[in-house]
Amino acid sequence: MEETKKNIQQIDYTLLFLLFILMCFSLLSIYSGSGQYFTEDPTHFVKRQLIWFVVGIVIMFGVTVIDYDFFKNLSFLLYGTGMALILLVAYSPLGVFRNGSQRWLDLGFTEIQPSEFMKIFLIFALAHLLYKITTERKDFDIKSDIIIVAKVLAVGLPPFFLILQQPDLGTALVIASIMATMLLMSGISWKILLILSAGTILGIVMLVWLYFNHFDLFTLFIKDHQLDRFYGWLSPYEHSAGYGYQLVQAMRGIGSGQLYGSGFLQGVQTQSDRIPEIHTDFIFTVIGEEFGFMGATILIVTYFLLFYRMIVIALTCNNLFGTYLVSGIIGLLVFQVFQNIAMTIGLMPITGLALPFLSYGGSALLTNMVAIGVVLNVNMRTRHYMFQTEESG
Repeated sequence: MEETKKNIQQIDYTLLFLLFILMCFSLLSIYSGSGQYFTEDPTHFVKRQLIWFVVGIVIMFGVTVIDYDFFKNLSFLLYGTGMALILLVAYSPLGVFRNGSQRWLDLGFTEIQPSEFMKIFLIFALAHLLYKITTERKDFDIKSDIIIVAKVLAVGLPPFFLILQQPDLGTALVIASIMATMLLMSGISWKILLILSAGTILGIVMLVWLYFNHFDLFTLFIKDHQLDRFYGWLSPYEHSAGYGYQLVQAMRGIGSGQLYGSGFLQGVQTQSDRIPEIHTDFIFTVIGEEFGFMGATILIVTYFLLFYRMIVIALTCNNLFGTYLVSGIIGLLVFQVFQNIAMTIGLMPITGLALPFLSYGGSALLTNMVAIGVVLNVNMRTRHYMFQTEESG
């Protein structure tokens, strides 16, 4: 009873308040951006999203009830379950093909996107792996660092390539971001990190070289619809009638918002059905057009404060497994926020990544709420000692 009381006292209310602000942004933006799709009931999507938020909050607090060390024992079982679900999407009749990709699993009463849950399962598995390696590690040389990298890649690359084949480049990049963040926190040598960075850059250069010299080989790595998105990103106005259309319309909407925005429900681009998927992948356009630079700044600052609180929790946690968990979640959310906002203003290619806690959708929202639940869980069970950590006691 005393332990439970201490845990409740350590709930990070700042984190919950920031999450509440994002929820308000989400419901307002979804209501504004999706009303055009259901003229008879303009609240259709916002009501469904509100239900997902309620379910997500229940799951979030449910996650906090269980000591996060419990997930250590289940980590590889969850990882295996996630891999099995992704394989079902690809190789069973339950896989749903839509919009040029096969990412969903039809359960009859609803559809789920297993790659979303795989993000969390991968964080659990890598956190357990790194915790075990770090606590048992005796040598701090290049050889041991290479072993760490090899084991992380052995766990992370299978879901990366399976998701890439769906094809879902955005989620595959999130998987890569999680691996990179957790490797960065593993304490491996900066020389190894430089080699990995150089290898990534070399891979990109190689793809560019293949594009100009061996296009047939290039298409083995980059699908036609992904290449179209690159064309639409690099020359959106030249392709404004095709694959650059969405980006051009989004930039026009955000640009027209200026300092204070056109006002709630007053955005020309938002309300005219000119931007496909505006209530999902392009929801930042609603913020930029109707709430302007000031609204967009408040949203970005809210995200910044959310990540700052997570970094503090990761650094103050005296349990390595908890630190690795929160680090992986930071990598998960930061990349999605950066990529989604950047793609709507033309800084990054368009991918099918939702804006965390804002975009309409159940699977992505539940995944992110579980992630916040894990962060709250770690913070609630962090005990501060003057001279030792939990591991050393």
